[in-house]
Amino acid sequence: MKTLFLDPAPAVKRFQSSTNVVQLTVARFESPTNLVQAKDGRVWITEQAGRVWVFDGFQVDDAPVVAALDITDRVSSRRTEEGLLGMALDPADERRLYLYYSAGDPRRSVVSRFTISPDHASADPDSELVILEVEQPYANHNGGQLAFGPDGYLYIGLGDGGAAGDPLGNGQDVSTLLGSILRIDVSQATRERPYTIPADNPFVDAPEGGGRGEIWAYGLRNPWRFSFDRKTGALWAGDVGQNRWEEIDLIERGGNYGWNVLEGSRCFAGGDGCEREGMTPPVWEYPLSGEPCSVIGGYVYRGFAIPWLRGSYVYGDFCSGKVFGLRYEDGKVTEHAQLADTRLRIVSFGEDNDGELYLLSQKSGIYRLIN
Repeated sequence: MKTLFLDPAPAVKRFQSSTNVVQLTVARFESPTNLVQAKDGRVWITEQAGRVWVFDGFQVDDAPVVAALDITDRVSSRRTEEGLLGMALDPADERRLYLYYSAGDPRRSVVSRFTISPDHASADPDSELVILEVEQPYANHNGGQLAFGPDGYLYIGLGDGGAAGDPLGNGQDVSTLLGSILRIDVSQATRERPYTIPADNPFVDAPEGGGRGEIWAYGLRNPWRFSFDRKTGALWAGDVGQNRWEEIDLIERGGNYGWNVLEGSRCFAGGDGCEREGMTPPVWEYPLSGEPCSVIGGYVYRGFAIPWLRGSYVYGDFCSGKVFGLRYEDGKVTEHAQLADTRLRIVSFGEDNDGELYLLSQKSGIYRLIN
């Protein structure tokens, strides 16, 4: 492994202006999309084409990487934003592996559960239990994030359905699952009843046509990556913008995050005449000018290797390869800084059991943030 180091920084709350986060190369994969570490230390990796890999933790150099599951025959990855996009291990039973992938004929997003073998080294492709299928009108803005919340429920990110400008108006339409983050209960999943809807979801008691019960929050364009703060339980999301603004949101029950009335905190159509009532502005936004093109949501850092970074939200940008951190206190961002200029095509972040963070880079593998 190749290790590069930061200049030492004192254990203080404020970011250092000279900070340069560098990466530890863990392994190389072709278009990795997710990294999850199980309680037993094994690390699970997904590749966009439809393969899942597993290896025995980060502590062993050149650890053997095992092909755990291959569903390339079911996954459509013909377009840039399609493929095997999401993964989560059920914290109540880590032999349950949940995947989110794109499928064709008809074009749709599929959330499925697979059973992991007793030795935790592979998953059975024939064990697939389809939890949810959502028709996709276009090949982009698939979303794709899966994560179990501290409440034990499965959260699912869905984009607005694609094309440009949300031509079908899905972002503000709660009668569709598109443009939303969903929250469902899969603890008793069966083929006859693959999920139930938690009773406290915001639209459970809505009148007929008043909103889908699975929706937890809506008004999102493409919430490609979101995560829970392991200390506070707060749900952070990076929502990919159209062509002017990228945004970071704190997702709350029933929140409307504005798309396609708003892009970031600005009227999507331009000017100041749009109706903002009832819409939640982003915690942070940045303009699309020059290198930036797509926000990649990360994690609130809760590790110990970089003491001065603890408690800050770390995220990146796909095109620029830059990594940023922000502190959020008393309802506002109190500090924001660039942490690294990696020159990588960052597609996702991962978090290990100790709270340390990893970058997944298109074409060049997986890297760890270290001090």
